[in-house]
Amino acid sequence: MKKSSSVIVAVIVVLVLLGGGYALLHKSSNTTPTTTTAKTSAKPTVNNTVLMTKTSSSLGQYLADPNGKALYTYGADSSGVSNCTGACLANWPAYQDSGSTTNLPTGVGTIKRADNGQTQYTYQGLPLYYFVNDSQGQVTGNGISRFQVAKPAAATSSQPTTTPSTSNPSSGHPY
Repeated sequence: MKKSSSVIVAVIVVLVLLGGGYALLHKSSNTTPTTTTAKTSAKPTVNNTVLMTKTSSSLGQYLADPNGKALYTYGADSSGVSNCTGACLANWPAYQDSGSTTNLPTGVGTIKRADNGQTQYTYQGLPLYYFVNDSQGQVTGNGISRFQVAKPAAATSSQPTTTPSTSNPSSGHPY
């Protein structure tokens, strides 16, 4: 009787090992996607005497002056050069220097405007502007006349990524 019990136990052990090995080698072909959100970078914040980071539910993070008024960049500008003059400046006033231009925070610079000689702040080399129809906390000029709300460098983007689900490891062969 002992010999038959030992044989039965041995057969059960072999079957369990074969079943476990089969499950490991044959992953599920169930490719029901699971969507998760992966952050591509940490949220940058800019808070200093010249700029601050604000957040809008529709725009995400954007740059504002220390009083909270939104700042914009102009698509016709290039690094260190403002191309917004005359009637453009009437609607998009330059964010002009009101203090010292020495020891500016990282990413913040200034340019001397060719049209009036005044000093204008830049962020990452691009001149910064206000929109005349904005008030503190409003961002109403985004996308108008090639102006975009200024964003902190490396602004966070959360993008959905799809990975196959392996919740049912015994259904079918992937090959």
